[in-house]
Amino acid sequence: MQILFVSDYVCPYCLVAKEALKQALAETGMEAEITWQPYELTPESRERVDTWHDEKRRANYQILVEPCARLGLDMKLPPHVIPRPYTRLAFEGWFYACEKGRGEEYNDLVYRAYFVEEQDIGEPEVLAGLARRVGLDADDFAAALQNGSYTAAEKEAVAYARNVLKPQGVPTVYINGEKISVREYTKEEMIAILRQEADKDAGPGFSCGDDGCGFSCGEDGCGMA
Repeated sequence: MQILFVSDYVCPYCLVAKEALKQALAETGMEAEITWQPYELTPESRERVDTWHDEKRRANYQILVEPCARLGLDMKLPPHVIPRPYTRLAFEGWFYACEKGRGEEYNDLVYRAYFVEEQDIGEPEVLAGLARRVGLDADDFAAALQNGSYTAAEKEAVAYARNVLKPQGVPTVYINGEKISVREYTKEEMIAILRQEADKDAGPGFSCGDDGCGFSCGEDGCGMA
C-alpha cells in the first residue's frame, strides 16, 4: 500500500491523522510505504498568523479533543506560540534527518515539540535541539540550516505540493494515488479506511481539504470545511 501524506508541522489535524494512521497500521499489521510531502501553510512571503488569539480556530480545534485523548496525545489546541512559526527551516531539517536515517523520528518530534511542548519550531536553535534529541549532530545540523544545504530540495518539494498536487488544505493524504477523507480523526476510522483500501487492493486515499469535507488546515486557517 502506497500512502502519500501532505502536511505541515503547524497543522493540528495533521498530527492527529498521522498518529491515528500510525496506530491503525500497528494494530492491523498492514504494511504501507509512507511518503511525507512538505507543504507550508504560510510561505515566508506572507505574514504569520496568530492562532492563540483566534477564537474561531480555537473552537474548531475542539473536534480533535476526543480523538487526541483516545490516541494518547496531550496536544495544546492551539499551542501558546505567537505568531505561528514558519516551517521552511523545520522541513529543511527533515531533509537533513532523512539523509542521516532519522527522518521519521525527527518528523514526529517536530510535531510534538510544537503541539505538546509549545516550542517555536521556526527557530534554528530549537530545531537543532530537536535534532540532538533524535541522535543527530546538532552542530552539523545547524550548519546545514545556516548554509541552506537543503533549501533547494525543500522549495522543490513544497512547489510540487502546491503546483502539482494542489491541496485545498492539509492533511491531504492519498492511498495508491487517490484521495480519501478523514472526518473523525480516530484510529478506528483509519482502520476502516485501511481495510477498505486493502479489500480493493487499490483506491482512493484519505484527505480533508479546507473547502471540502470535515476539518482541515488551509493557508488562511484551520476549521470546518
